[in-house]
Amino acid sequence: NYMFSVIFPGQGSQIVGMGKNLYLKYDIVKKLFREADEILGFSISNIILEGPKEKLDLTENTQPAIFLVGYSIFNLLKNENFIDLKKAKFFAGHSLGEYTALASAECLSFSETLKILKIRGNAMQNAVPKGEGGMVAVLGSEIKKIEDLINNNAKFYECFIANDNSEGQIVVSGKMNDLDKFILD
Repeated sequence: NYMFSVIFPGQGSQIVGMGKNLYLKYDIVKKLFREADEILGFSISNIILEGPKEKLDLTENTQPAIFLVGYSIFNLLKNENFIDLKKAKFFAGHSLGEYTALASAECLSFSETLKILKIRGNAMQNAVPKGEGGMVAVLGSEIKKIEDLINNNAKFYECFIANDNSEGQIVVSGKMNDLDKFILD
């Protein structure tokens, strides 16, 4: 008697053509892609399968796209009985992947999740004008040291801790020129 966890990826894992082989081979994947297009009111399927990369990389498209592919793979595995997913005890995801986990665990519906991610992605994309903001991963440091560095230099630049990914990996966000100053510290 075994149990396992299901973990979903976050933003940054997208690539044009992701899930294409499964889309071409399995009706359940085609059906979910079609439903997503209807729910969103535009062809997220086309952006995922054909690109262009610049369009897929827009946060407002990336988030529903990664969700759709992850959710489709999960449902394919469940419906085709490749893995007995009833034995999954934990669902998790990295950032955006948390939404895929919630939908796959049936805490949120497919359509609710797509609608939420369209709004979330749009809000995140429009928080800072395109090309002005960014993120940098700091490796091998403690969060307290990064907090102190940011606080002690608040009059020189404005940066924020965006993610505490793991022991020794903290992501800092801000405007590009502020991040450049942060990196020099």
